[in-house]
Amino acid sequence: MVLGKVKSFTVSYDCFNDSNVPVFSSGDCVSGRVVVEVTGEIRVKSLKIHAKGFAKVRWTESRNAGSNTAYTQNYTEEVEYLNHKDILIGHERDDDNSEEGLTTIHAGRHEYAFSLELPQTPLATSFEGKHGSVRYWVKAELHRPWLLPMKTKKEFTVFEHIDINTPLLLSPQAGTADKTLCCWFCTSGPISLSAKIERKGYTPGESIQIFAEIENCSSRMVVPKAAIYQTQTFYAKGKMKEVKQLVANLRGESLSSGKTETWNGKMLKIPPVSPSILDCSIIRVEYSLMVYVDIPGAINLSLNLPLVIGTIPLHPFGSRTSSVSSQCSMSWLGMGLPERPEAPPSYAEIVTEEQRQNRLDVPAVREEMEGPLFAYIHEFRFQPPPLYSEIDPNPDHASRTEAHRLDSCPSR
Repeated sequence: MVLGKVKSFTVSYDCFNDSNVPVFSSGDCVSGRVVVEVTGEIRVKSLKIHAKGFAKVRWTESRNAGSNTAYTQNYTEEVEYLNHKDILIGHERDDDNSEEGLTTIHAGRHEYAFSLELPQTPLATSFEGKHGSVRYWVKAELHRPWLLPMKTKKEFTVFEHIDINTPLLLSPQAGTADKTLCCWFCTSGPISLSAKIERKGYTPGESIQIFAEIENCSSRMVVPKAAIYQTQTFYAKGKMKEVKQLVANLRGESLSSGKTETWNGKMLKIPPVSPSILDCSIIRVEYSLMVYVDIPGAINLSLNLPLVIGTIPLHPFGSRTSSVSSQCSMSWLGMGLPERPEAPPSYAEIVTEEQRQNRLDVPAVREEMEGPLFAYIHEFRFQPPPLYSEIDPNPDHASRTEAHRLDSCPSR
């Protein structure tokens, strides 16, 4: 009997998003299938899958141990987020080469479904950095007698969602700074910088509106600039390694001495970048907006405004500029106003005749209420209001009263 050969051996995922890219988050069900295509009949001991997810950091540093002696210190650390095993065909034991318990796979294409649930606890977002990474994958192993196992592996992406529609991430970020330049015993005027952005949280593809004012009272020509930086921080064995990378930047107009420049919402677009990683114990990915003044021959004057790059974009009504009051105020603008004001209801519509007759039958009250005040209240209880009219019934009286007021005004 001539056994067939394995033509292809792959892992695929069931994608439920529009982009057809396997992206999951904590608590999601990861499902897919192992595809085995064979040219003829083969016998298999087992088909296993192993799903893993972990964050791992690694870097080396050179150390001196004395004269003419040096060594390399390795720093490594790992945090496991996922470890799941399952058997799709066969049994657990596959170390022997016995012919018992074998499964026959006939020629053709065969798919073996699998599924697993990601932990409910927060997971680190998939990431590839200079000294570390966060990776998730499913590996399949096909075991056959007298042959080495066939292995295939495919990664999937995990996003630990960050919703920027929270009060903390919707709060504005602002700062001010100034600097006085000195050259030996000569001191020039200060350079001042103030900057503000509307919120702290953004998503990739958004543009940050920068509001800034730069005043140059020095004797030098300066240039205002802004840049987004990504900071990768790795931790291992009590040590820390930091990498800072430029993400996007812009440049303003050069400012000569005594000039001022104002940015009224200058736009800086965020390119496709990894979301912030804030919950991993060995890898952190943070972002900041640096607004600074480039000063030739001196240290730049700069402001750092923290950013959080999230995965859930700003809700249409999540902006600080939109509120319940503004929504309500807009709702009545489209309603037409009546041509004439409506007259108030008549007295008879409010107070019935029975109430009017019963007003005299006021129950006895305490002696403290007797007196002129109570008599005043008693007298005007349920009295009808004056008749409503848009025409002044006493125009002559009103004119004489107004003339009297004008005559009585003291001269200035």
